[in-house]
Amino acid sequence: MRCISRVLTLLAVLLLSACASGGGTTAAPPPVNPEAQAVNLYRIGVDDILEVSVWHNPDLNAKVPVRPDGMISVPLIGDVAAGGKTPEEVSAAITDKLKAYVRDPQVAVILTELRSHEYLSRVRVTGAVRQPISVPYRQGMTVLDAVLAAGGTTDFAAADRTELYRKEAEGATRSYSVRLDRILQKGDLATNYPAQPGDVITVPERVF
Repeated sequence: MRCISRVLTLLAVLLLSACASGGGTTAAPPPVNPEAQAVNLYRIGVDDILEVSVWHNPDLNAKVPVRPDGMISVPLIGDVAAGGKTPEEVSAAITDKLKAYVRDPQVAVILTELRSHEYLSRVRVTGAVRQPISVPYRQGMTVLDAVLAAGGTTDFAAADRTELYRKEAEGATRSYSVRLDRILQKGDLATNYPAQPGDVITVPERVF
């Protein structure tokens, strides 16, 4: 009996400890997919139009083009490098320079017009699609949008071996695997990456 009593006491202590700690463990956040992050980055090009907005400082707001040297002109701080960078990187650079003049500056950089070179402003779909195409890039375009614009895949497509090819800022070309069949047949959008200017999407044929 004493043994049973001790076991019951121990169980009661464990239950009280669990309640005190919230009744269980907190689920860990899902892991971040570094490939999905990388594919989502747009690099600003020459002639693109950027809107710079500084919170509570309307006199510093500006809508500026990216010059051939890759620079933009921002009120108060002058030239800032933008070519080849993401809007977030440009925002961070402007914020850093403004700290000398503005207390705790809050800066937003928005790409309002894409005017980069014609080649860089297009998305191409090749391989086992109904109509290989080269379409103008538009904000919000995804891999699925581009493939549907090409009429979808043919009966001979190996859709789950689709590759997205993208030229990185360093000049190297990187490929991303796209499970196009899962996207089309199951609605699994995990690899339905946002398209970027200059992307080439290739759908291979099945090997018989």
